[in-house]
Amino acid sequence: MLELAVKGNKAYWSWLGCLALLIAAGFAAYLIQFSQGLMVTGLSRDVSWGLYIAQLTFLVGVAASAVMLVLPYYLHHYKDFGRITILGEFLAVVAVLMCMLFVTVDLGKPARVLNVFLHPTPNSVMFWDVNVLSGYMILNLLIGWVTLQAERKQLPPPGWVKPLIYFSIPLAVSIHTVTAFLYSGMPGRGYWLTAIMAPRFLASAFAAGPAVLIILALVLKRVAGFDAGRRAIESLAKIVCYAIILHLFFFFLEVFTVFYSQIPSHMTHFVYLYAGLHGKASLLPWMWAAMVMGFASIIILLKPRWRANHTVLAIACLLVFGCTWIDKGLGMMAGGFIPNPLHEVTEYAPTGLEILIAIGIYALGAFLLTVFYKVAVGVKLEAEN
Repeated sequence: MLELAVKGNKAYWSWLGCLALLIAAGFAAYLIQFSQGLMVTGLSRDVSWGLYIAQLTFLVGVAASAVMLVLPYYLHHYKDFGRITILGEFLAVVAVLMCMLFVTVDLGKPARVLNVFLHPTPNSVMFWDVNVLSGYMILNLLIGWVTLQAERKQLPPPGWVKPLIYFSIPLAVSIHTVTAFLYSGMPGRGYWLTAIMAPRFLASAFAAGPAVLIILALVLKRVAGFDAGRRAIESLAKIVCYAIILHLFFFFLEVFTVFYSQIPSHMTHFVYLYAGLHGKASLLPWMWAAMVMGFASIIILLKPRWRANHTVLAIACLLVFGCTWIDKGLGMMAGGFIPNPLHEVTEYAPTGLEILIAIGIYALGAFLLTVFYKVAVGVKLEAEN
């Protein structure tokens, strides 16, 4: 099926060429970081995780959201998801791959990744996080490719795939739950020390992932003539709507618990993010922008007439993406480290090199996703003709 990926018009190759340039720029920036060390980043003793690990947190959610398609389609035979499930599976594969790359560049020395496998420590949450992520990526790639190949031959998928599909459903939930445990198991970080961290992660994942998928499906309809189906888009839009409501609801549950209990080590993180602390408030406009985007998206998505308009729906999905990306890609990471356990504020801002490396990884993800979608759409259109 890979031969379908090398057949494309000028726009297709131009897009891949632009992404290749961004990948090259990101790799060049990474070579500088590799030679000089993490001193070229904005990380410090007080803020040891930044932009890279924040993207891991966000993208794990995007990967986990594939279960919102796999579960209804394979388990409950919801046929309206028949044309879009493969898009979700391939999105999950690429998202997990980007997660692993962000962890690799954050480590400074890539060889350190091998320590997880050469010296396994089952009592470490990181050990389980690496294993469930790699297992989930391999499963989605195998399931998606085999089912797509069977569809091209107009045959049912082989029987051995079905147990793998069923296994991928709890694994999808576990990858984001284990990632949440990485943070909530740290007693010295009040912002993360909460039992609702995993539900918050899952709610934001089930909002952001389907929102990204809706945007991708609308783009494919415009540039490739591939229609994922009106009912599929409508169902995903409802999932996004309810999930973003849950995301904000869980956040306000945490706000009530923290401020009603009046525990300083928990309160100061929220104060810094949403009001500023000790005269420092670099993240304040970002966090309030995320809150506004979240509520604006709910207002749009709750109205069926607006939700049915694909232009308005795309705007709502972009708002959901912005809300969840800022919350998990900026606030969740920096908020856990700022202020430190001594209530000192050391602010964090990514350097240009960090941003360029992150852009390079996202460009690589977009490159691979484009190729996967070119194959998937080609097979789907072949099967219909």
